[in-house]
Amino acid sequence: MFWEKDIETISRDQLKALQLERLQKTTETAVNSPFYRQLFKGKGLAPHDFKSLDDLQRIPMTTKDDLREEWPYGFLAVPKEEIVRMHSSSGTTGRAIVIFHTQSDLDSWTNQLARCMYMAGMRKMDVFQNMMTYALFTGGLGFHYGAEKLGAMVIPSGPGNSKRQIQLMQDFDTTAIHIIPSYALHLTQVFEEVGVDPKKDTRLKMAFIGAEPHSEQMRERIEDFYGIKAFNSYGLSEMSGPGVSFECTCQNGMHIWEDAYIVEIVNPDTMEPLPDGETGELVMTTLCRQGMPMLRYRTKDLTRIIPGDCPCGRTHRRIERIKGRSDDMMILKGVNIFPIQIEKKLMEIPGVGGNFLIMLERKGFNDDMIIKVEVEREYFTGDLKKLESLRKTIINELKSDILITPHVDLVEPNSLPTTEGKAKRVIDNRKD
Repeated sequence: MFWEKDIETISRDQLKALQLERLQKTTETAVNSPFYRQLFKGKGLAPHDFKSLDDLQRIPMTTKDDLREEWPYGFLAVPKEEIVRMHSSSGTTGRAIVIFHTQSDLDSWTNQLARCMYMAGMRKMDVFQNMMTYALFTGGLGFHYGAEKLGAMVIPSGPGNSKRQIQLMQDFDTTAIHIIPSYALHLTQVFEEVGVDPKKDTRLKMAFIGAEPHSEQMRERIEDFYGIKAFNSYGLSEMSGPGVSFECTCQNGMHIWEDAYIVEIVNPDTMEPLPDGETGELVMTTLCRQGMPMLRYRTKDLTRIIPGDCPCGRTHRRIERIKGRSDDMMILKGVNIFPIQIEKKLMEIPGVGGNFLIMLERKGFNDDMIIKVEVEREYFTGDLKKLESLRKTIINELKSDILITPHVDLVEPNSLPTTEGKAKRVIDNRKD
């Protein structure tokens, strides 16, 4: 059983005392790494200086650039022979970063994932189909071991091969899946192509979705098509991987496990702390990691702490779904725009499919936004006036939300590139 009542319903005062105890141990471990040893020395800090949680503010923030510059072992806080696994980011925005785990780290992470899935309603009798990438990416292996710890049967199908995914669901009575939201929507077209109704022809009852920002409208589309509950999850490799926070059955925000992390929300421009309820950048400190502790790590993810208590009774605070990343913001004609804004509006428009692509172009001195949008096939087989009407509707709806007028090209289903990992939503062809 993974209902850890003593921890999940701990009083806030007891939780803060536990965080302080674990923070002190974490700083003692962190200074064994070359990076934090030099950082503490330069700031005149020592582990025994941390007498309260407020003292955490004395530590400068850690960034992804720090991790890249210290490649490969600059953050390692234990002898290398104690490391049993490494994971790595994709390196798509620069040199990849690596994260190292001791066996204790993996055990803690596995228990955390089991706690998450149990909270959402998964049990030992469930059949869990893991449709995430394995290997260096943390998403696949994290959920895999968490589900096994819970006692569920795991189907490690990985991503892609859509028709086979559906066949596995039917043959082995899959009840729970782990899937990227954009791929879940892509898969709806394959279900229709092969004539399988997931509501009638499978035993699916829940999905764990994450790894990329997505709107509530996208979640609702997934739930409506599959006839299931889709639970939002959040994680990042630098904090071990998925399972940092997770929705309970109330589905009103993701509980962030504060016995394992200290959470801050800051203004991404000034780095000043923000109160609960205000949106800013998520900054996190690990409390249970030995191999590679992270102190005040800037995630670049934008969210807010949801004020108030959750009806489920858990006392760990909740964060809102990730709105985007502070470095994903597009600036066009002086307007700040996030891809998630566009997705949210598109998902509200009848006839729009599950995939879109934003292209930014510079013509002379003007910047233009071109949005390619997949729409239902029927729009290409009938009256072209209907297609043009839909295009104008999309332009007007987007203009009212993002305050600029984009060019919109409507394309047939499955004509835009799909990926097995996070969906690539923006291509910026502008030259500085």
